[in-house]
Amino acid sequence: MSEQQEHKPDSHVDDLYQESDHWHVNTGEEKIHPKRMAGRYRTLKWLTGSVWLIFFLGPYLRWDGRQAVMFDIPARQFHIFSVTVMPQDFWMLSLLLLFFAIMLAVVTSIAGRVFCGFFCFQTVWTDVYMWIEERLEGTPQQRRKLDQAPWDGRKLRIKGSKYGLWLLIAMLTGVSFSAWFTDAYALWPALLTGQAHIAAYVVLALFTAGTFLLAGFMREQVCFWLCPYARIQAPMVDTETVLPAYDTKRGEPRGKLRKGQSSEGHGDCVDCNLCVAVCPTGVDIRNGQQEGCITCALCIDACDSVMDKVGKPRGLVRYASLDELEGRPTLPLYKRPRPMVYLSIMAIALAGIIYGLATIGSLEITAIHERTPMYVQLSDGSIQNRYDLRLINKSNAAIEVVISADGLPGLELRGADGTFSLPPNRATNLSVFARVPVDLLEASLLPITFRVEAVDDQTLMAEHTTIFASP
Repeated sequence: MSEQQEHKPDSHVDDLYQESDHWHVNTGEEKIHPKRMAGRYRTLKWLTGSVWLIFFLGPYLRWDGRQAVMFDIPARQFHIFSVTVMPQDFWMLSLLLLFFAIMLAVVTSIAGRVFCGFFCFQTVWTDVYMWIEERLEGTPQQRRKLDQAPWDGRKLRIKGSKYGLWLLIAMLTGVSFSAWFTDAYALWPALLTGQAHIAAYVVLALFTAGTFLLAGFMREQVCFWLCPYARIQAPMVDTETVLPAYDTKRGEPRGKLRKGQSSEGHGDCVDCNLCVAVCPTGVDIRNGQQEGCITCALCIDACDSVMDKVGKPRGLVRYASLDELEGRPTLPLYKRPRPMVYLSIMAIALAGIIYGLATIGSLEITAIHERTPMYVQLSDGSIQNRYDLRLINKSNAAIEVVISADGLPGLELRGADGTFSLPPNRATNLSVFARVPVDLLEASLLPITFRVEAVDDQTLMAEHTTIFASP
């Protein structure tokens, strides 16, 4: 915020308009070469970014003789360690997506765009690409000088090495993505010998080109113009959200600190612009919160290092809410309605996922009642209903099962005699007939329960209740 602003509780809109006059959004006319420096948030950024190692290494983890996590789209099965999720269990996937969507909302309402700054794949890949660029091309000044230099042998060698490493990472990204959908150990030889499915090559080409261009060249432009989350997250921030912020009251008026001269009359900000130099999107945090800020907090590291050098307390740029900066009381989290509503939805979604995983079994049966006709009266006077059974074996081995039905007196089941072998990770369809003497039926619609049970393990069973129709 500017030094002329007064921070009054009823002047938020005016404050925002005045701040926006100082905003600068890089629209691509200049290439940002951020300065890289050590600090606690830089360390945290590396630690959170390392979570993406799971993306590269996860497909190679084995469990019970197969890939631990694999999304087998052709077979319509998701294998997650010992759990196999079939199409009829996809309601859990919906709850999982809801959980993560609401988690993004609750984190944003509490601490801003933390996902963008520390976890987003675009941010992490771009950071790795820029680290390679710095190792090969040098400091920001050296990188700008190299960009402007004519093409010669040295520039070709440096740029070629950089682009080669970028391309290698991009290709590994494409292969790793494909490996989650097929056997990872079989994918590599298939790709190298030209025997992989065409979809694998299409995915590899798209991810290679996309990663190379988005992380290597477009960088912050993706956050500004392509990513929808930047717009979605903006309405989730309020005056109680804790964000990287510049303490205007303490820092203004700015003044250069020169040896032998008094700093009396100046704020703590020495106008070194180091907070701008380290920002990956080129934002000047001193101009207030703005669209380009991804809350990576690297400006906090930069400012703290300067405050240490000039002998002033840290925190000129720090994580703080607008209420805190303006001296208004801040509410504890449990008294803020928006985060608590988000957390409640998350809790409901998580409870549903846990329930689903806890109740999912290796066997499942569904019975669909034939509706045309609803029933048939046989010559002996008994009533017959037809059912289409769907038996699902979610385990990795074949299971011998028996099928039975109960719930009605005199019930006789035809078409389910003997045992059936259910192949692993497959669904088996079967038509059966249920017969009941008409004089034993007390109503036109009565419940009937079908049961499938493993021959060798009676604890392995599943049931499904449906209706039996009669006149």
